[in-house]
Formats: sequence, structure tokens, C-alpha cells
Amino acid sequence: MNTLPHFTHLLVLPHLRVHNANAVSSPLTHGFPSITAFLGLMWALERKTRAAGLDLEFGAVGVVCHDRQEQTTEGGFVKSFRLTRNPVGKDGSTAAIVEEGRIHLDLSVVLAVNAGAWDRDAQQHDLETILDLLQGMRIAGGTLLPATQAAASRHRPWLANFTGDSDDQAREFRKLRARLLPGSALVARDDLIDSRLDELRRQSPQATRLDAWLSLSRINWHYDAKANEGNGGWQNDRTKGSGWVVPIPVGYGALGELHDAGTVAHARDATTPFRFVESLYSMGEWIGPHRLHAAQDLLWYADSRPDEGLYRCRNDYRSVDTTL
Repeated sequence: MNTLPHFTHLLVLPHLRVHNANAVSSPLTHGFPSITAFLGLMWALERKTRAAGLDLEFGAVGVVCHDRQEQTTEGGFVKSFRLTRNPVGKDGSTAAIVEEGRIHLDLSVVLAVNAGAWDRDAQQHDLETILDLLQGMRIAGGTLLPATQAAASRHRPWLANFTGDSDDQAREFRKLRARLLPGSALVARDDLIDSRLDELRRQSPQATRLDAWLSLSRINWHYDAKANEGNGGWQNDRTKGSGWVVPIPVGYGALGELHDAGTVAHARDATTPFRFVESLYSMGEWIGPHRLHAAQDLLWYADSRPDEGLYRCRNDYRSVDTTL
């Protein structure tokens, strides 16, 4: 398994206002863009910075959400996406509606940067260049709205220096997480699947990891005859302190062998080897940045193992209490 790449700085792009981002993160999940979209943003931004003459290497990305507004119908238990109707066809008939989920976001993106000897006098110019490049990019399919004049300072990117010793790095991270409040950071909770699987197998030895994932993805109710001082009552498994746990896609798994570049018709890129894949799923948790103990808790990085057919996003967050 790959490990978190080395970095010298954390570049914070605070309070990005994203309009109409993709809320459908996978065939089975919705509510926030997939973490793969932010890794894709990181790599695309790195290519643009190198083309602009900046010698920067981005190795990991963290996401903190400050506000969200999923575009769904209001009221009622069951909601549906607000969809746009396509223009009429050539014959004047109504075109089909394409199911799309959209969401407005206020989020901060944290990039792990390996810059070597980064001259302090050049840093401000480089940050402005990066922000200018970002303005012309899509974030999870959404449009980045420009900051208003009154809020320009709030949206200005800034750097945290991690070139010092462990004490200096801890101090820098405490400052960083304080500036990211209020908000919620997405971290990985793969460990919850193992815990839930052990619990299910005590009742049903045939339980699988899919059963554990589905069990964690919903609120499970059961009748407890001993509840309410022996009068009985319905209880659910989302106990106090269990956290804001959500199902998330974490990358892709291969469905077949790797095909040589240009051998698959209609592939988007004819110069890169091609492979059919499907989404991989795990569990994540939204937590306050003040509960993060180190930069590694926040950052997501790529873990590619082509020989095993796995292309995963990893996060090294470790909870003090792993029970659910």
C-alpha cells in the first residue's frame, strides 16, 4: 500500500464558492462530490501550475465543507433532484430529462505541496497565480464563483509551513485547523466496516463486507423489550457519539485486463492504456477540524495497485474510539 507523499507546505484555498457541483458521487451515493473529484482537481491544477512555470508538486488533498445546499425538492420525507428540461428535438418533440444531481458548496481545499526551497518573496506571487488558474477550472463539475470585493481577504489562499521539526509542524497544524472552523472535514472510516462485520457475524456467520457496508449506510431499528424501564420500545443503532458516518466511494476496481492505448474504440484518451472499472465503496465520517490531530488525518492521497486492479483514495485518519 502506498503512503502519504512527502510535503513541505500545506496550501489552503479557503471558502471556495462552487455552483452546481455534481452531487451524485457514485451509482449508489449522493449528497457530496466524490473524493476522487478533488484528487482529479489536484492533478489538473498541478499540470497547469507547471505549464505556468511553477516548480510545485501536489501529493494529497483535504476537503472541509462549510456549507452545502443540495438542489432537491423541499418538504416531505422523499425528495427528488431539481432537474432541467433539455431543449426540444429537431422534430419539436420534448427531449428526455437526464437525471443529474447538483449541489452548491462553500468549501476549503487543502493541498499538500512539495516545493523544496520555496523562496518566501515568491510565495505570494505564486499563490495569486494558482488562484487565477483555479478560477478557470471546474470543481467536481461545478463553477467556481468569484469572491466579492468585501470578502476578498476571506478567500485569499495562504500557506502553512511544514519544514520545521515535529513541534513546529504540530503548532502549524493547530493554527491551520482553527482557521478552518466552522466546518466539517471528510475522513476515512474503513475500520467501521470491520467492526460492523464482526458484529453481524456473531448473529449470522454468512455475513459479508457488503452486508456490513449496507448496515452502516442506513439507520437500523429494532425492538428492545427491556427499554423504557421494561416497557419496551424501538431503538436504533445510531447512538449518541457515533458520529456523522456516511457511505462514500473511494476509487475504482478493475473489471478486466489493461488494454493498450488506442485499442478501445471511443476512449477519451487514445494515448493512455485503458481499463474498465467500477466504483469501490467504504465509509467516511464528517468531523470538525478541531478533532484532527495531525495533517495526515485530513489529507487524502492516491493508492494505485494496477497488478491487483485497485485504484483507491486513502486517508490515514485514526479515531481514538473506533466503536459505533
